[in-house]
Amino acid sequence: MKFTVFILSAFFGVGILSAQRDSVIVLNEVILSDSKLSQFAEGRKLTILKDSVLQVNKGMLTDNLKFTTPIYFRQNGYGMVSSASFRGTSAQQTAVVWNGININSQLTGQTDFNTVMAQNYDAIQIRSGGGSTQYGTGAVGGSIHLNDQLHFENEFENDLRIGYGSFETRNLHYKSKWGTGKTAYSIGLGHFGSENNFKYLGTNQRNENGAFTNQNLDFAFGQLLSDTHIIKFFHNTFLGNRDFSGTLTAPSNDTYRDLNTRSLLELTNFKKKYVQRVKMAYLSERFRYYANKESDAFSFGKSGSFLLNYDYLYRFKKWKFNGIIEANNVKAEGSSILAERRNRVGAIVLISHAPSEKLVYELDLRQDWVNDFNSPVVFSTDFKYQASEKYALKFNASRNYRIPTFNDLYWDGPGATGNLDLTPETALQAEIGQTLQLKKGSFSLNGFYIATQDLIQWRPDISGTWSPNNIADVTQYGLEFETEFNKNFGAHQVQMKSIYAYTKAIDNQSNTQLIYVPLHKLTATIAYHYKKWSSFFQGLHNGNVYTTTDNSQDLSDYLVLNAGLTYKLPDKYGIQTQLQLVANNVTNTNYQNVAFRPMPNRNVNLNINFKF
Repeated sequence: MKFTVFILSAFFGVGILSAQRDSVIVLNEVILSDSKLSQFAEGRKLTILKDSVLQVNKGMLTDNLKFTTPIYFRQNGYGMVSSASFRGTSAQQTAVVWNGININSQLTGQTDFNTVMAQNYDAIQIRSGGGSTQYGTGAVGGSIHLNDQLHFENEFENDLRIGYGSFETRNLHYKSKWGTGKTAYSIGLGHFGSENNFKYLGTNQRNENGAFTNQNLDFAFGQLLSDTHIIKFFHNTFLGNRDFSGTLTAPSNDTYRDLNTRSLLELTNFKKKYVQRVKMAYLSERFRYYANKESDAFSFGKSGSFLLNYDYLYRFKKWKFNGIIEANNVKAEGSSILAERRNRVGAIVLISHAPSEKLVYELDLRQDWVNDFNSPVVFSTDFKYQASEKYALKFNASRNYRIPTFNDLYWDGPGATGNLDLTPETALQAEIGQTLQLKKGSFSLNGFYIATQDLIQWRPDISGTWSPNNIADVTQYGLEFETEFNKNFGAHQVQMKSIYAYTKAIDNQSNTQLIYVPLHKLTATIAYHYKKWSSFFQGLHNGNVYTTTDNSQDLSDYLVLNAGLTYKLPDKYGIQTQLQLVANNVTNTNYQNVAFRPMPNRNVNLNINFKF
């Protein structure tokens, strides 16, 4: 409480002393809550998924990212738990950031990408490479950023999307934005569900017990208190109810219910030379697992996290200095975890200098103090050299970390136990990239190297009890090549984008490839527009992945193709209407990305979009 009072006093004290108007400030600089992403990422590879891209795929973030990024997703069946492998790192080493806050689970250390509904976000950004200095634990391979944007304009916009498809799949998304010159609101509602009872190709089986429903609410509000002060509030609630699919060899009758909420209050005071922010956030997660959905017996887990953040950015000529103090209190308990608490305080310093119009370099430092173990000092440095209008060279290097989760430390359940002697994972990372921007297209090539020490792995002991230990050192390295092309032929428009990723992820002890990390991944999208018609063709090729640590067993490579056709109806009463037909897995490919868990065969979805 004393810390909170101190931060708020400093904020309002400086605000009163500097309350004169300054018309030079561009409000857009402080609208984005994840300001570090725009202010301190010059030497980083950033990929932006815009609204038009997010509307192509269905209701879950996995569907969008697996076809548009180099990230590999491991799904325990469609709609089930989905974890990411970013540049060969583990799911716990990929951070998900919501309006500037790391929202990875305090229990498991990762985000289930099938519990994030992408359609209601204005833009999603993918930041490649280590980001622990800015976003904390887990940001080793990269981070995915979910941002809500407020528009202080006299507008009232509505977007309604209704869809239905194979396997009784239905989706409903509604987003509304309205505001004035000083006030902005945004609300989004989402529903995505399916009986998910597709046939397993080549067998007489179906995906039984695979039904799911996801509900989502997003709300954002902003108010200009004066010419130099703004207050913002963001909230997200996700409610999921999933039956967990069985496998080719074993049926299932279990179900899983989860409720996640996030609330963020932000006060910002801005001038020409400085911006200071106070953020207060509360994140909660709850789940119930029913081993038999016909029974009332269940196991559970829950956590609550309170975060207080003070951020001060100062500009001086060609320099930017950013100091951040952050305090975090987490409580967790469950059927297999007694009530536990974690307190953390962090200090971050970010420095950026542009000695010339062509060169920008940055240096970041971070130190955390945590009550239940020692956290390492981490750093990051990067630069961008704009050699010409068309060619840029980027480089970054960093030390990153991941602290053990509550499950890692305190789990005490049947057949498994946590380990209080764990130490944080640490990783050294370096990346060099270059981009060539042409009139009608672009090319980029990035090479990366990651060396991870003390990787935490759960393994059974001689008695068969599972527990985590710091037992593995891992090396990941590879290349990512991206191309983009745009061409207009009168009323005809053609857009093409492709991404190829080569990833080696080696367990240094056994000299084998890590499981579920494809050596090759290729995605490509071609879009065509003509007057009121548009279409797209989308492809994903995953190389084979190993399913055992000795690389003796693997899943075959596969190619999945999607296609879509959209027609814009004539506007009536100010309403824009679009019809969209999407066919997924058009070649009816029989494939798995987790052993014995087939993915859907050919399926279609019809969507109607209204904008008014």
